[in-house]
Amino acid sequence: MNVCIIPARGGSKRIPRKNIKEFCGKPIIAYPIEAAQKSGLFDRIIVSTDDEEIADVARSFGTEIPFLRPKELSDDFTGTIPVIAHVIKELEKSGEVVDTACCVYATSAFLTPELLKEGFEALGDGREYSFSVAEFVAPIFRSFKLLDDGGVEMFFPEKFGSRSQDLPSAYHDAAQFYFGRRDAFLKDLPIFAPHSVAVKIDRRMVQDIDTPEDWAIAERIFRTFFC
Repeated sequence: MNVCIIPARGGSKRIPRKNIKEFCGKPIIAYPIEAAQKSGLFDRIIVSTDDEEIADVARSFGTEIPFLRPKELSDDFTGTIPVIAHVIKELEKSGEVVDTACCVYATSAFLTPELLKEGFEALGDGREYSFSVAEFVAPIFRSFKLLDDGGVEMFFPEKFGSRSQDLPSAYHDAAQFYFGRRDAFLKDLPIFAPHSVAVKIDRRMVQDIDTPEDWAIAERIFRTFFC
């Protein structure tokens, strides 16, 4: 069985009720739900939440909430992999056999069915995970930090004299999806490792949504490319 799991706890602080806040006309969680449904990849689409209101909104868009997430997996410090592992274990208690799981965040408004299909195909036979990545806009080897006295200090001073075209490309997590094998999640294998494969996406389609300013930027991107 291939299952899509959407983590959506209720304790968002910087953007209250973030996972069900209206985004370009409907709750933001509706967008990844619909992408998962239209992909045709999943036997079950489950939202993992500790919040009854989120559960009700998710159900209205056709997902399952067979159980609420326990409190010990609902704080600010719980990672994603334990949440996915919890859902797998609960499903298997009822006799389900999970082969692969896909974690999709509730705020992945730019996710498309086509991207999910690409991620699933990329997992192939020899990888533990596949996940989306985007290239950094500027070379990270020219990055620097600001010092307390107002000065600056390069993270990679040995690269100061290197030409941009001679520096390797660097990528970051695009947070659109994380496909993984059952055992990878249950064994808590790290995602950013050689046993994973990266699916490169257009960096214009990536936007963290952690602050109200991020939210406004994401809506502008959505209206530009998806409306």
